[in-house]
This record gives sequence, C-alpha cells and structure tokens, in this order.
Amino acid sequence: MLHAEIKSDILRDLVDIVGTIVDEVKLNLSEEGLNLKAVDPAHVAMVDLRLSKDAFESYQADDSELGINLNKIDQFLKLSSSGEVVKIEHVEDENRLLLEVDNVTQKMPLLDTAGMTDPSVPQLDLPVSLTVDGKHLLKGVKASQNISDHIALSAGPDGFEIFSEEDEDMVRLNLPKDLLKQLSASEEVSSLFALDYFSGMIKSVSSGVPIKIDLGSDYPVVLDFEFAQGHGSVKFLLAPRIETA
Repeated sequence: MLHAEIKSDILRDLVDIVGTIVDEVKLNLSEEGLNLKAVDPAHVAMVDLRLSKDAFESYQADDSELGINLNKIDQFLKLSSSGEVVKIEHVEDENRLLLEVDNVTQKMPLLDTAGMTDPSVPQLDLPVSLTVDGKHLLKGVKASQNISDHIALSAGPDGFEIFSEEDEDMVRLNLPKDLLKQLSASEEVSSLFALDYFSGMIKSVSSGVPIKIDLGSDYPVVLDFEFAQGHGSVKFLLAPRIETA
C-alpha cells in the first residue's frame, strides 16, 4: 500500500540521483519512508538511498516492494513545474503506479521485483575522510571532461586533489586543507576512476551541498551527501580503475 504526496523537485532529485547508474530499481517501502539499493549492470557503481516520510507532504505506506522504471517517472515529471505536488498511489488490484500532477494522471505498470536483489553495502575502513563543498567537485569534473575519460582523486594530511591527464594535456584542482569542511587523513592516498561514472554521481548533487568522501589507494571511493532538505541521504560507491603494467 502506498498513498503519498511529494514536491516534484524532491522526486526529480531522487530520479536524477539513482538514474545515474540504473534505469530500473526496487523501492522498499515502510511506515517510516523508503529506501533502495542498486548496482549498475557493469558492477562498477552502487547507490544506497533513503528518503524519510518527513520529505513528503503526506505519506502512508506499509512494508512492501515496488519495481519502478525510472525513465517513465522522469518523462512524467517533465509535465510538472518546480514546487508542484505529485500524488503517488499504488493501485494494487491493477499492479500499477498512479502519478498525478496539475490535473494530469498517468498509470504505469510496475516491474516484477523477483529478480531485483538488495545488494549489501560493503563496510570499508578507509584511511582518508574529508568533506568538500559540491561546487568544488563540479568544477574539477567539468575541467577534467575536456582532458580525459578518467580522473585521479588524491588526498593526504595537507588537502585534496583532482587530477586528469591525457597525452600532453593536464588539469589539476588542488584544495588545501583550509578549503575543506573537514579532513582526517592518516596517510597519502590516490585512486583512479572512470570519469563518466564519477561525473554522473557528482552532477546529481546540488552545488552548495557538502559531500563526504572516503578514499584509499586503489579502493572504491565512497561519496555521502544529503538531499530533500536533510530528509534524504545518499551513499555512492565507485570501484577504482586499476592500471596494469
């Protein structure tokens, strides 16, 4: 059972965040809100998202699962304007999801969740943890996209660096400790990542939102941030690109 109303901006943020790595997802509903976990088809990236009932204008749900096609939700949201409220209902006897905004109603079939697993989120004890304003990461990613298809993230006690190089071109964004919101580093670390995945994750974050980054050498990077005015949380994991000799 699901009867809810939510501002289109929040629902659009959810679709944009999860849609960076998957097109279809299983929503786990409870009385307290919803959560989802998904891994991209190449098993390179993972998202763990939670949205509290407090993010909704109204919310009623019981423990259940809904298989959602994010592309269909995205297309429907193009009919809405910022600040408009979207009504969401699970029509159980039809196994369809009803969406309504500004006198427009759409029903869409739900996906079979039998083959959709809830991947376990690995617990990583990484040597570097830092928090940076999202605007800095967006700037570093934008600069790197002109250079290469991969990006290096490095950090240590003195600060954090984004580096990209291809042939004779190079770009570097250096953020010393005083430009970071928080830094805890026991050693110098560096890892290489696919830029398309990393940029997709970063572009789903609002410019002024702080992003927590946990990093090691040749380990997955972990990105944590909030959305929906703190009523939603997101954790991204991205596997490193290991270069062989």
